[in-house]
Amino acid sequence: MATSRGSSPLQAYVLHQHDWSETSLIVELFTRGQGRVVVAAKGAKRPTSNFRAVLLPFQPLLVALGKAPADDAAEIYNLRSAEFAGGRPLLAAAAMFPAFYANELLLKLLARQDPHPALFDAYADTLAALATGAEEAPALRAFELVLLRELGWLPELDTDTLTAEPLQDDGLYTLRADAGLLAQPEGLPGATWRALELALDVAAEMAQAHPGAGGGMAALREACTPVAPALRGPLRSLLHYHLGPLPLRTREVWRGLQRLAAPR
Repeated sequence: MATSRGSSPLQAYVLHQHDWSETSLIVELFTRGQGRVVVAAKGAKRPTSNFRAVLLPFQPLLVALGKAPADDAAEIYNLRSAEFAGGRPLLAAAAMFPAFYANELLLKLLARQDPHPALFDAYADTLAALATGAEEAPALRAFELVLLRELGWLPELDTDTLTAEPLQDDGLYTLRADAGLLAQPEGLPGATWRALELALDVAAEMAQAHPGAGGGMAALREACTPVAPALRGPLRSLLHYHLGPLPLRTREVWRGLQRLAAPR
């Protein structure tokens, strides 16, 4: 569906959608220019609607929105047009759960109308990596690190939060949701945390220098690869600290499927 005239197209991904009426949908979009926005896709459920084939998760879109809502509390735009931006392979079945997990994090942690272009680029690059067979764990740990830093919840990973002193390469440190990065005997070496901090800095610099190009996510995934299992617990704890008491539905579904698939 061609982008409407007089409206600058927005790069976007579908995060979630639900029925609004017999013929229409309410769609949560993650856009590069406006952050997370909610739109009404009128007539999207009709067999003849061009929206039916376009409003799919994990596919890059170009969308045009109607005027801003007259009632600021409503926060719902009319979706004027949407078309595929192209250039990305479809996700295989095995990559669906990590991708839905990333979507759920964005839905629950991002405020509406709060743009994060670097995070948008990191999300797009993560989907592309999953689609081409990248390992799930390093891809998700890299995405979680960028998400936490973008939202201001990740401490400096080259500094002891308690003492404000640089990490010792052979010291052991743990990331705690309530206290930051602290010396702990069961933690990761300081050299590992410093390497992750450097990879995050490089990714941020590349994102600023080359917008839309992925921002060095491949290097960050590489830095996460040898320590992805050890990072899972601290990063998930930090995320849940800000998510609150409600569990992530994607993880609950995934654990249920694993239990069903386990040999009895």
